[in-house]
Amino acid sequence: MLLLLLLGLLPSAAVAQAEGPFRFARAKAHKVKFHFELERNLIVVNAMLNGQGPFNFLLDTGVGTSLITDPSLRLTLGLRTGRSFRVAGAGNEAPLEASETDSVRVELPGVVAPSMLFLTLSEDILNLSGYVGMPIHGILGSDVFRSFVVEVRAAERMLVFHDPAHYRQPRGRRWTSLPLDLEGNRPYLTTQVQVTDSLQLPLKLILDTGAGHALSLETTSSNQLRVPPQRLRSQLGKGLNGFINGYLGRVSGMKLGRYQINYLLTSFPDSTDVAMRADVPRNGNIGFELLKRFDTVINYSHNYLLLRPNMLYREPFEHDMCGMDLVAAGPDFRRYVITQIVPGSPAAKAGVQVNDEILSINFLPANALSLTQISRILHSADGRKVLLIVRRADGELATMQVQLKREI
Repeated sequence: MLLLLLLGLLPSAAVAQAEGPFRFARAKAHKVKFHFELERNLIVVNAMLNGQGPFNFLLDTGVGTSLITDPSLRLTLGLRTGRSFRVAGAGNEAPLEASETDSVRVELPGVVAPSMLFLTLSEDILNLSGYVGMPIHGILGSDVFRSFVVEVRAAERMLVFHDPAHYRQPRGRRWTSLPLDLEGNRPYLTTQVQVTDSLQLPLKLILDTGAGHALSLETTSSNQLRVPPQRLRSQLGKGLNGFINGYLGRVSGMKLGRYQINYLLTSFPDSTDVAMRADVPRNGNIGFELLKRFDTVINYSHNYLLLRPNMLYREPFEHDMCGMDLVAAGPDFRRYVITQIVPGSPAAKAGVQVNDEILSINFLPANALSLTQISRILHSADGRKVLLIVRRADGELATMQVQLKREI
C-alpha cells in the first residue's frame, strides 16, 4: 500500500508565521547533521516535546501545519487546546476534528523551536504507526523547511540543516536545480511528464516527502490526463478522511532537471477521492519513492530544489507483486495482519485471507523482520516464490506458497 498524505485543506488560519520557528541550539552554529530512519519510503525523526520523549515524527514537505496525530500526547504532555476545525482531506469518510495546540517546545538534534503551533487530531485516523511499523506520533511540516535549508541524503539516512543566511549552493556537474513555487507553505514544481509515448505535458506537482509513492497524478486536473490501459486496481493509501482507491500504472517518462526518469510507477487516485480537495490547483505530487534516489537540497528561502543521483538511483520502480496489504500491530508493532487481498492476485490464488496473521516468511520468523523488510520481499522479483505460514482468525495455522507476479 502506498501512503498518500494529502493534507491540502488544513485551515489556512492555523498556518504559522512566514519565518520558521526553529533555530540552532548552539548560538554560533550554521549547520547540524544527524541520522534519520527511512521506513516504507518515509523520513522518521526523533523529537522531544516539552522536554519529554523522544517521539517519532515524519518529516513532510506536503504538510503546511505540523500535526500531532496521536491524541494520547495531549494528555501525556498536558497540552492546552485552542480553536477547533473540521478538517477535510483525501479519502471517502466524513471530516474529523483538529484543535490548535500552541506553545509546544520542540527539540530535534542540534535545533530547537521554543514555542511551536500544532494541529492535534481528535482520532489517530491515519494509523501511521500501523503503516510504518513503529510508533509514529505526528508529522513535522513546513515549520522545519521554513527554518532551514534542508539537505536529505537518503542513501546515508542523513539529514543536514543549514542556516539559510550562510548556505552556499554545492558545485558539481551532477547537481541539477529546479525552481520551487511556495503556495500555502507547500512547495510545487512544474516539470515535463511523458504521459504516453506520444503525449508530453508540463505538470504542476507538490514536492511531498511524506508520500511513500513515486508519482501520483490526478486525472481530474487536466482533460489530457488519462489512466493508462495497462493498470492495476489498488487501494493506494489513506488520507485524513479514509482510504484512497484508484489505479497503479506507469508513465513513459519524467524530466527532473537534467535527469530523465523512464517507465515510472504512478498512482492514479479515483476522482471521487481527490476531486476539488486541493486548495492550490495542481496535477499531482512527487513522493519519496522517487526522491530517495537523489541527494536533495530543499531551499524555501531561495525557492529551489537541488538533486544529485545517489546509489539508489538505478533501483527499479516496482509495485507489490503479491496483492495483499499489511498492517503492523501489537505493543512492538511486530505482528503483521493482512487487511486486504486484491481479487485474482497471487495472494488470492494461494489462499491467503483477510485477517490472517503472518508468522513466517521463507522460514524466517515474521517478528524478526520489519514491515519495511517484508514490503521489500513482496516488491522484489517477478516469479519469486514466497512461502508463508499464517495464523487464521480462528487460530488455525496454514501454509501456502505465493508466486509473485509483476502486473504492470
